[in-house]
Formats: sequence, C-alpha cells, structure tokens
Amino acid sequence: MAVLVLVGTDKAAFALRSENARSDWAIEGPLFKGWKVTATARDPSGRYLAATASDVYGAAIHVSDDARDWRQLEHGPAWSKDGGRKLNQVWTLVPTKDRLYAGVDEAGLFVSDDAGETWSSVESLNEHATRSGWYPGAGGLCAHAVLIDPKNPKRIWCAISAVGVFRSEDGGDSWQLKNDGIPPVVEDKEHKDLGRCVHGLVADPDDADTIYRREHNGMFRTRNGGETWERIESGLASWFGFPIAMDRRTRALYVVPLESDEYRIPPDGRFRVYRSRDGGDSWQALEKGLPQEHAYMGVLRAALAVDHLDPCGVYLGSTAGTVYISADAGDSWSQIRATFPRILSVSVFVD
Repeated sequence: MAVLVLVGTDKAAFALRSENARSDWAIEGPLFKGWKVTATARDPSGRYLAATASDVYGAAIHVSDDARDWRQLEHGPAWSKDGGRKLNQVWTLVPTKDRLYAGVDEAGLFVSDDAGETWSSVESLNEHATRSGWYPGAGGLCAHAVLIDPKNPKRIWCAISAVGVFRSEDGGDSWQLKNDGIPPVVEDKEHKDLGRCVHGLVADPDDADTIYRREHNGMFRTRNGGETWERIESGLASWFGFPIAMDRRTRALYVVPLESDEYRIPPDGRFRVYRSRDGGDSWQALEKGLPQEHAYMGVLRAALAVDHLDPCGVYLGSTAGTVYISADAGDSWSQIRATFPRILSVSVFVD
C-alpha cells in the first residue's frame, strides 16, 4: 500500500509518501517553488492535477503521472478579457468520469470535457440572475466546493462564498439557490437568498441528499438535497470553522473549530479535531498528540483530508505550516517533522 499526501502552500507544494501503514513519511519538494498551490486532485485515469496561482503570472493547472514530473496545461479556466473579471486562483478541481470541474475566484464554475485541455464557462451559473448581488467573503469571491450526485451526474451543487449554495438538476443548464434555514451574513436587499458564506461542503456518498455544511455562522445538515438546513452543533467547542471531511467508509465527519469569526484561533489555545459518528447529531473532541497549550493556528477550508482506509487516516495542515496525521481515524495524532509555509490545501491518494 502506498499513500501520497499532496500539501499545497503559499510558496510551493510538497509530496509526503508512505509505504508502510502511514507511520514513516518521506518528504519531496518543493514543487512549483514560489507559487501558491491552491488545489490538487486525481482523475479517474490516475493522473494528478495541481492548481497554482501567482500574483504576477496568474492561475494555471498542471498535470502529472507520478506527482514528481509536471506539465502545465496550455489552457486553463479564464474569464473573457473584456468581461471585467479577474481569475485570481482555482479553488477546487473535481474530476468525474467524463468531465473536470473547476471552481474559481473571482467566483465562477468552469468545465472541461477533454481532460483539462480546453475549458468552458458554465454561463447559467456564472451569469445567474443574482450575480449583481454576489459579495466576497474575507477570502474573496470564490467558488470553492462542487458536489456531484454519483447516481445522477446531472445533479450538481456549487458553494460560493459569500453567496450560498446553488443546485442544478439538469447538468448545469439552470441553478437555484438552496439556503433555507441558513442565516445571512450580509443580506442583499434585492435577492434575499444571498449573503450566505459557505466554508465547506461534503455529501454522503450513498445519499447525495444528505449534505453537511460548514457556514460562517454555524454547522448545518440537510437531508433533502438542500431544500432545508438544520443546525448540528451539539458538543462542538465553537460554531465557527472552515474545513469539513468525511470518511466515506464509516460516514464519520471531521471538523476543526475556531473561536468565532472575529478571533479565528483554536478555543482556549487548544488545537483539537472534532469527530461525529452519528451524522452530526453529536461531536467529540480528538486531541491525543495535538498541541493543547498555546496553539493558535488555524486550518483552512481545503486543508483537511481523509484516506478512507480501515481505519481511516486523517490529514490536516495548519496556517502555521505544520502537518498532523492520524492513522487510527483521529484517535491519536503525530506531526510530520517539517515546518512548511502557510498551508492552503491537503489531498490524499492511495494505491
């Protein structure tokens, strides 16, 4: 068994590789030295993808067969030059059997039907009737999460901060906001369903109608595809935080709470992961091996991942540049012996 963890940072990417039960790790890199690495993924063919961003050169997507030698794609998602929008970075890459989706900042959704060689704007979402009321969050105006119903690929959810969650039932030809039950952060006078600042989104792999949502002002769940949302915060140290991940084998959920939108540090200076094994009805703190004194780093929305093994491995990267790994579903943790730049994204792949 080989496990690969790709860690994207403000200044480069790093590959962590383990061949023996996730206990010893070799560190490779830096890759894309000097570039932000904002998202990584692997498509059904086994090819790796990495999104990079530069304040000078813009955003790009790279591909590799082994996560060592990379080739930049000639074309990436791009706004039209006369459209008045700037593509700052790619927030997420979501491969499916036939398509590749990219969510970007300035917020929009793009698709490729030829493995990333060319891209098209999803005009029905990107020019939605509510577009004039879209408002950026602290991290920008970003489309950062895309969910596809595995039983019906025409059902798609897209989360945009600070706008809300959109759902399409027709493969992206039309979109409806699905924010009922979510309090607004900034209410738009014209479009009352806007102003929701989504931080994270994950769905049950066997029941796409069951979706868990980290929001700027709480933790929520829907059991009807987003028609209505309910709070699920019992046991959490704080309602605020960014990432959420699920072990698709056991349906365990993992989050990292922070102290309020004002402070954004671990409550009481204790760095803890919280796990739910009952669909979010209750949460328990996991802290063995994690710093429990004077720990003031955060975890960004793309920097928490699960490998779905038995027991699952859980991987997180902090804004302080530290990586923590659990090989026992979160019961205990160890730190990789390295300090990286500020960590933006963490993805894990198993062969």
